[in-house]
Amino acid sequence: MNDSKIGQMGWIDLTVDNADEIKDFYASVVGWSTQRVEMDGYNDYSMQMPVSGKDVAGICHRKGSNAELPAKWLPYFIVQDIEHALANVVARNGKTLSDIRTYGNSKFVIIEDPAGAVCALYQE
Repeated sequence: MNDSKIGQMGWIDLTVDNADEIKDFYASVVGWSTQRVEMDGYNDYSMQMPVSGKDVAGICHRKGSNAELPAKWLPYFIVQDIEHALANVVARNGKTLSDIRTYGNSKFVIIEDPAGAVCALYQE
């Protein structure tokens, strides 16, 4: 991993009950294009920059592993070592809201800070 990325936001997701409608809302309002992401019997969406086609966000159905997520934007912050970062979450009175999950060669975990704000830690 490029150490210069550590601490940056690497991704952002929105998980909602009506992802089909909400992806159209953001496509219209922000100007993103959409790409279907096949899930287990349904599609979530990758939102893309209109000119470059670069993936910049995800809009997901509140189903499966996302069933318990609140309907809020969820930023993914890049960390060097996810296990070490997660130990610090617990040591500093935060909470883990998911198991560590994998996506390709990457790992992520959803946490809550002591103030109640939710985000994900992401190791590339």
